Amino acid sequence: MHTLNLLVGTSKGLVVYPFHNQKPLTPSVHFKGFPVSMIYVDDRTNTWWAGLSHRHWGEKLHFSLDQGNTWHQAGLPSYRNYEYRPGKAATLKKIWVMQQAGHDKPGCLWLGTEPGGLFYSEDNGKTFHLNESLWNHPSRLDDQQWFGTGKDFPFIHSILIDPRNSDHVYIAVSCAGVFETTDGGKTWTPRNKGLMAAYLPNQSPEVGHDPHQMLMCQSQPDVIWQQNHCGIFRSTDGGKNWLDIGGKNGWPFYGFALAVDNHNPDVAWVIPAESDESRIPANLQLQVCKTVDGGKTWQSKSEGLVQSFAFDLVLRHAFVKQNTFLAFGTTNGNLYYSTDESEIWQSLNQNLAPINSLSIAMS
Repeated sequence: MHTLNLLVGTSKGLVVYPFHNQKPLTPSVHFKGFPVSMIYVDDRTNTWWAGLSHRHWGEKLHFSLDQGNTWHQAGLPSYRNYEYRPGKAATLKKIWVMQQAGHDKPGCLWLGTEPGGLFYSEDNGKTFHLNESLWNHPSRLDDQQWFGTGKDFPFIHSILIDPRNSDHVYIAVSCAGVFETTDGGKTWTPRNKGLMAAYLPNQSPEVGHDPHQMLMCQSQPDVIWQQNHCGIFRSTDGGKNWLDIGGKNGWPFYGFALAVDNHNPDVAWVIPAESDESRIPANLQLQVCKTVDGGKTWQSKSEGLVQSFAFDLVLRHAFVKQNTFLAFGTTNGNLYYSTDESEIWQSLNQNLAPINSLSIAMS
């Protein structure tokens, strides 16, 4: 039977938990003491990728071809000769997300960064090139449409590849919103109809939204979900229209984390927080909410989780699902998992550093 590896990127290193027969084995630690901000597994080659955010040396990108036994340093995206605004040079602040560019494009990768640049590699990460069409999009040049939220700059945190057509790509930007290309990045179109931007004078702008996380149902890729700053939204027509599916009476509503079922387009999970001001669990209860009807109703699936005096926040990339395995990690270093999609949660570790990102690799 295959071994499932849960890769946990924390502010003090990468911790890898092997699971065999649904039981956790002895973990291993990589980049000990260093902040691991991004974890990605390329399922085409089982290459492990790790983005590090060094305080002194800046961003670094590493990869492993042998399940973490050895690591190699990759190339970095560069903003050299690019300006964020006229007269203001752009510099790489953070690598937020990586995504393979399609099974028909071996060696090709997309990379989302702060300050809002999307990069592309055609040589397995040796070199990256800025997608100039998005960078030069008129909306990006407007501070009222692309802007930072809790950050000085906007950032790209979600990249979705249509499994039917690898030239069809969606990205999500905080703050700007969702953009779509159907020609491999030559042109980009905003896809934010139906979203709400309650923090702006015009609450329904074409650009200026704050998606926190966006995921696609792989078996029915016209179904796209997003946990947004202003609620939970779902599209069934490839992002052309979004419907607010947040729970009644404001629960669940706000949060960062999202997981979806890749076979059933009506099933998804979120982990609600109280509000953007406090960013703690709603009612100080660590809860996972599930819908099985496309967001019409939500139920708490929180057996095994702390239901009083919990101050854990789950970040946008710290909730993962593969087949029947679910796992999430919190800013307090708590790590939970469920192996059979029953949402009966088991604690894997309560003493990690703040957890930034999770990913799953099979071996």
